[in-house]
Amino acid sequence: MKSQATMICCLMLFLTTECSRYRSQVHTKDGDKLQHPEGEPKPEWIQEKCHGPCVTSSTCSQSCAHPFHGEIGYTCNQNKWQKSTETCTSLSVEMLFKDLNSASRLSIAAPSIPLPILDFRVPEPPPSVAQGLRRNCPRDYACVVDALTSAEATSGNIAFIVQLLKNISTDLSDNVTSEKMKSYSEVANHILDTASLSNWAFIPDKNTSSDLLQSVNSFARQLHIRNESENVVDELFIQTKGFHINPNTSEKSFLFSRNVSNTTEEILGMIEIPRHELWKLPPDTSQVISIAFPTLGAILKEAPLQNESLRRPVNGLVLSVILPERLQQILLTFEKMNKSRNARAQCVGWNSKKRRWDENACKTTLDIRHKVKCQCNYTNAVMSFSILMSPKSIDNKILDYITCVGLSVSILSLILCLLIEAMVWSRVVVTEISYMRHVCIVNIAVSLLTANVWFIIASNFSKKAQDHNWCVAMTFFCHFFYLCLFFWMLFKALLIIYGILVVFRRMMKSRMMALGFAVGYGCPLIIAVTTVAVTVPEKGYMRHGACWLNWDNTKALLAFAIPALSIVAVNLLVVLVVAVTTQRPSIGSSKSQDVAIVMRISKNVAILTPLLGLTWGFGIATLIDSASLIFHIIFALLNAFQGFFILLFGTIMDQKIRDALRMKMSSLKGPSRAAENASLSPTNGSKLMNR
Repeated sequence: MKSQATMICCLMLFLTTECSRYRSQVHTKDGDKLQHPEGEPKPEWIQEKCHGPCVTSSTCSQSCAHPFHGEIGYTCNQNKWQKSTETCTSLSVEMLFKDLNSASRLSIAAPSIPLPILDFRVPEPPPSVAQGLRRNCPRDYACVVDALTSAEATSGNIAFIVQLLKNISTDLSDNVTSEKMKSYSEVANHILDTASLSNWAFIPDKNTSSDLLQSVNSFARQLHIRNESENVVDELFIQTKGFHINPNTSEKSFLFSRNVSNTTEEILGMIEIPRHELWKLPPDTSQVISIAFPTLGAILKEAPLQNESLRRPVNGLVLSVILPERLQQILLTFEKMNKSRNARAQCVGWNSKKRRWDENACKTTLDIRHKVKCQCNYTNAVMSFSILMSPKSIDNKILDYITCVGLSVSILSLILCLLIEAMVWSRVVVTEISYMRHVCIVNIAVSLLTANVWFIIASNFSKKAQDHNWCVAMTFFCHFFYLCLFFWMLFKALLIIYGILVVFRRMMKSRMMALGFAVGYGCPLIIAVTTVAVTVPEKGYMRHGACWLNWDNTKALLAFAIPALSIVAVNLLVVLVVAVTTQRPSIGSSKSQDVAIVMRISKNVAILTPLLGLTWGFGIATLIDSASLIFHIIFALLNAFQGFFILLFGTIMDQKIRDALRMKMSSLKGPSRAAENASLSPTNGSKLMNR
């Protein structure tokens, strides 16, 4: 009994000594960290650079300082040594399990085993992480979490941890429980912290980030969900959720919300399984698991392509999903991190075999300023999804400048056009056709002028003080008057056809006026009022953040686009008819006559193009290639200056208007000259002298 008591005392003394030694090691390492707090210079192993001559593209390396082992590589760029790679690591398999042997051996010793047979010699280190975890903590893998998460997230340590997680997902994924998944994710969360992201750039193996994603997905694939619904992992930089489904389950969705940077704003992401997909499931209960990565998109490197020069940044959460075999389609909703107006998004899936984002895996069904909806196809190779921000963006400053200057010139030109029409009205409206022609020009000018004014008011409407009713009113008037512009241009085109085809029979002026106002104002009013009545109750009349027709939810913009483009197509046919009619070939025509015909056709086309709104046809080009700046500039130039073109081609280039304007000016000068001559006559002079 005494010998056993002596043995127990020796055992306790041995364990106390071992714990003291372990604590002293931890404090030593922590002391090293405390000597270099944030804001202070980095440790020497980070600051040290090459001291040799710096020649462009030359490289060198330095060994890492104790206690790290590895190298730091430098590249000469612009006569300065810049860090390019780093493999400094303080982690090793031996270190992870070195301080666990004594405690683990005591804990596994059964009370019935005689103490003298316990061997307290230091055991051989495990040859692999898998064997070490099986020996020390097979239930939850928690024995290595503290050592890994307390290590500094250097590039070398990040690479070590990713390789460790990869080995675990390969060798220890036979029976993954929630406890194992939590420990696994806690380690992954450490290297996905925002404070660690900058160190990923110096890892020599550029596939490390994709290896991490693949490892987490593979490990989660073997996870068994015990309850109906579980929030398995809820770390800052990785979340895991799962639930059971069957053919009778209603539509299921995962909702994730996480801060991506040091801000209070949260980025949302949602995964939905459509009802028609759930019908494909077998009668037995299946499980679905989903994982959200707020920061992984910033470090996920694509395999380079030969002709690719611009990186495609991720603009939302990276969402992974593990589905039963028969399910192939999911719906995803991403909130944009960059919510700028031109941050157009592309739904993509990560192809683990190609190590690239695959645009063919998803289809973008909704893209508005703050969120994107995607319809994606799930396969064993494509299990992770996100949205990419287009590297090509339209330069707003150029387009805004063109629009601002163009609308100003256009408004002044339209006012001048209306003043000239008022001055020469009585001299140019001689026949019914000429009368209706000038009625069309006046109403086209009035509609475009009013629409431009409402457009400017709506564009400058303060978003902070945005009132829903005011925005609805401005959207309605913009919609209505732009439609009036197109329908009056349509009526003018119909008048041209009428004048060409009907030569001897003329319609009464009153009937023409009634028909013109019915087409020019009646049809737009019906379309605009119907659009408001249908979409306002559903709050889908206006788009988010702008007083203009909605496209994303109700497609209210079609109430403008379809009539406008249809009228442009009809007016284009009218211009072609005019061009063919103007040609008038004659027998034995000379070369000079042919040139005159071409000039006449060109003049007619140039005059009719702005008056019939053909310049709006360039809007189709901006839809086909939305990223091309040249199409946007052409469209902005032609349509922002449409008022100036109407003044030039519809008024100034009209010979009859010029003659009438010249006569009006001469008539105004005539009385003034007569009065001047009368004032200078001798009779008036004598009267002035007498006064």
